[in-house]
Amino acid sequence: MNKLSDAMLQRLLAESSLLSSSQSIDPLFLNNMLERHYGLSGRVERLGSEKGHTFRFKTGVNEYLVKVSPSDEPEQVTALQIAAMRYLDDAAHALPIQRIKPTLERRDSVPIDLGDDTCRTLSVFCFVEGLLWEQMDANVEQLTKVGDMLGRVNIALRLFGHPAAERSLVYDIRHFPHWAGLVDYAPDPRHRLLAQRVFRLFEEVVLPRLTSLEMQVIHGDYAPNNVVVDSHSDVFVTAILDFGDTVHSAVIFDPANTVAHLIGRSQDNPWEDAFAFVAGYEHSRPINQSELPLLPVAALARLTMLALIRYWKAERAPDQSDELLASAEYYWANLERAMGVPLDDVIARFRYRAGDPGA
Repeated sequence: MNKLSDAMLQRLLAESSLLSSSQSIDPLFLNNMLERHYGLSGRVERLGSEKGHTFRFKTGVNEYLVKVSPSDEPEQVTALQIAAMRYLDDAAHALPIQRIKPTLERRDSVPIDLGDDTCRTLSVFCFVEGLLWEQMDANVEQLTKVGDMLGRVNIALRLFGHPAAERSLVYDIRHFPHWAGLVDYAPDPRHRLLAQRVFRLFEEVVLPRLTSLEMQVIHGDYAPNNVVVDSHSDVFVTAILDFGDTVHSAVIFDPANTVAHLIGRSQDNPWEDAFAFVAGYEHSRPINQSELPLLPVAALARLTMLALIRYWKAERAPDQSDELLASAEYYWANLERAMGVPLDDVIARFRYRAGDPGA
């Protein structure tokens, strides 16, 4: 049953390629393309992917991450993701951005035809070995380093521009009001009420400020599953992955996207991890003090999005339903714990950690 009532949300989902076909790709065809355009021979292993196709490719000597864009993703949008990574590699080479493997003709990607009247983009990246941030329980010092790294990325991207950066991305927090069409998917009335509280908060606190927020291209999904870490390294963050949600938006939304994954995980101190992360972020890129009060509300909005999208995905992929619904329950529990702390107290702690003497 289609419960969506917001035409804009439907358009955002479509423009974000979340409605694209998941037609399979012949491994033999993919191997031929990799040998022809990259001079690589090896074995492909399919990996999970929200959109498009992702593979792990082993040559016997090296490993690569191979991506094929969704059937309906405009070529310019795919180019945006690669351009952002290339820009950071050139302008801020010290940052641990996943490296692009060029083709034999020194191109960053290659168009391929799967015979379905669509043109896809094939891209190859150097595979990064290591532990994902989500696979460990980072301590305060490590969370601070993760935050510091995102701040450095935001600084490096300040002057980056691209024609496709102004795209409409459904996960961009500024579009959160349109997500109201997904609330009916949540079967538990307590969760629906929780979501409605966040929508009201966003409408009161963030929406009136949207047009005045500092804007630039941001990573868009600096999440625990997109950061490779090494507890024995001084910098801790060893690789930043997946620029698929890169978009021109409010800078404050980038740390908010990450904070959404950190809040509510502890019953006793639901925001403690977020305070450490934001302190690290502000070490390299201070947040405008007038925008700081928007950060926790934007994070609550993103967390609500993480929960709501699981029901929509479960309806489209019944074989993954159990895992998706369990994930939704986890996010609702985190949201409820995070919202149990008065917003003024959260903002005061953020100001304190940022070193604001007036806090």
